[in-house]
Amino acid sequence: MLKVGLTGGIASGKTTVGEMLVRLGAKLIQADAIAHQLMQPGEAVYDEVVRRFGEAILNADRTISRAKLAEAVFGASASPCRIKQLNGIVHPEVIRRQEQWMEEVGRQRADVVAVVEAALILEAGVAQRFDRLVVVTCHFEQRIERWARRLHTDLESARREVTRRMAKQMPDDRKIQVADQVIDNSGSLENTERQVRAAYSTLAEAAVKQMTDAVLAGQKNKKAKHES
Repeated sequence: MLKVGLTGGIASGKTTVGEMLVRLGAKLIQADAIAHQLMQPGEAVYDEVVRRFGEAILNADRTISRAKLAEAVFGASASPCRIKQLNGIVHPEVIRRQEQWMEEVGRQRADVVAVVEAALILEAGVAQRFDRLVVVTCHFEQRIERWARRLHTDLESARREVTRRMAKQMPDDRKIQVADQVIDNSGSLENTERQVRAAYSTLAEAAVKQMTDAVLAGQKNKKAKHES
């Protein structure tokens, strides 16, 4: 299979692009959804996050409040090392479950395009785990508008939060430099979809080629062993 990392900064439109890829035939898993599952009571990651960040991050029902955790990690009074501490707890298990998922998908279909949507692929240093890297980008003001709509907040609050979170992420220009494909989500959905269709066509061709090469290599090795 072809392992594809789908990434981009906050409110760039990764999820929208991921949904388009799925409609075209790709399989997709979201790192954020895995992390959310890992932070449920009863999970080892949940226990460690609460131990490290304290019970102040909990709701009344003892589930983790994402807003309170975000404030503890990204807030103005938070230590710069806090995000590293959180990532150090969550990322290893997220990566392990991603690998399990990709193995299962690959067993079902050898020429599949398997997409992992994750915001911090480059920041976490796991880009080498993927065959292709797709970066989604858009204009700064659009990020603010999207964030405001998503959280039902005012534009000024959204601007502060987007600015704060972007400061913790790798700049888009650096991500673009290492990307195999870039989706500019600044325009209309129709424009984004055209780019996604073109990107998927390339990815699907690469998946078929990779499968074919693997089959031919296996046949060659089998023949060499038989002749020896």
